[in-house]
Amino acid sequence: MALKRIPFTRLEPLLRDCLSKSEDEQTLALVQKLRPARRRRYLTQGELEAVCRWKSARAIRHIRANSPWKVRSATRRALATRSERQKLELLRTLQGVSVPMASAILTLLNPRRYGVIDIRVWQLLYKLGVVAQKPSGTGFNFNNWYRFLMIVRYFARKLEVNARDIERTLFVVHREYQKGRLYAFGHRPSNKPLQQTGARVAHPRR
Repeated sequence: MALKRIPFTRLEPLLRDCLSKSEDEQTLALVQKLRPARRRRYLTQGELEAVCRWKSARAIRHIRANSPWKVRSATRRALATRSERQKLELLRTLQGVSVPMASAILTLLNPRRYGVIDIRVWQLLYKLGVVAQKPSGTGFNFNNWYRFLMIVRYFARKLEVNARDIERTLFVVHREYQKGRLYAFGHRPSNKPLQQTGARVAHPRR
């Protein structure tokens, strides 16, 4: 999926000019709803389903296939570890939790430290030469997510905002300059887990 010509060649000027510091009301409400989960350090099945509806409702059937015990166990362990790799791997043991979905869980629980990785933010980073792999913005692995996380955290510190603010800015800028279909025909990503081994426009839901 191509982007229209963007009037920026570097990421920092784009972020400074287009920085989005305000969240949409529905996302704010969900972040607030999940505050008890952050305090207790695990998600209930209903809370996980709420994250799914916000990020990608297509995955809801897979999300519901997880037992309440498995949701509580996997999320408790993920939120207890300091290892970013282990957080991601533990969340992805749940049915329906892809890398983008896992990043959405972490973002809604802690928007200061996390942002959502998805096709839009990655394609824009690729366009600006900040990342060099996966120009389609699909099929993410841990290394892709961690690279993205370091980018949004770096600029969040530099611009004194949340990581979510940086990610949201990328999302809305991409949407503003999108040209053509977001996904190539027949290449919309599955929400099934893999085998184990913002421009100044309205702020969208994911």
